[in-house]
Amino acid sequence: MKKPLLFLSLLLMAIAINACTSFVKKNNQAMMGTETDNQYAKKLWSVMEKEKLVGVQAKPLKPFFGGAKPHGMILEIANQTLNINGHTGFLVVKKNYGGKGVSVESVKKNRSKYLSSITVMYQRKAGYDVDNQDWFWVKYQPNGQFYYKNINQVKTALTGRVIKGKTDDDARGCIYCHRSAGGGDYIFYPEILKP
Repeated sequence: MKKPLLFLSLLLMAIAINACTSFVKKNNQAMMGTETDNQYAKKLWSVMEKEKLVGVQAKPLKPFFGGAKPHGMILEIANQTLNINGHTGFLVVKKNYGGKGVSVESVKKNRSKYLSSITVMYQRKAGYDVDNQDWFWVKYQPNGQFYYKNINQVKTALTGRVIKGKTDDDARGCIYCHRSAGGGDYIFYPEILKP
């Protein structure tokens, strides 16, 4: 009778340690790529598709030379307000083009050949991420699937607070970079004006 109780106690302790370790790892990755973030990012993609900002029916924009990593050499940018689940927030969509032979002219001729990713920042309801003006970030593949990053040996979608670390050394993603944008609004291009 004592052996099964000992085994059960050890098993429960192992489960508790594993749960705590998973919690710590998840907190260290700043809770990005959660199921809630992923569901929100899917809804965001769906609404952007309806607005013809992304997807096969997307309106062509004016490509220009961008050249800044991690974005493409050639960029297209759209911005507008967008309603997601009853909240109207400001949206910036950046289409990133790259690859051999990429240029403004080649993108105009064949966008799908050179489109490498679509990066999005959407200002959510107050309180989502007060440290960073409530911006929600996503890096999509051209077909709307997420990009992933291996964080602490966990495949994590680049959705939500990408990458919000506790220190600058562990926060080398969208938030870290966009904090340095002039004007304090996390937006690099002065022609993007929030309403």
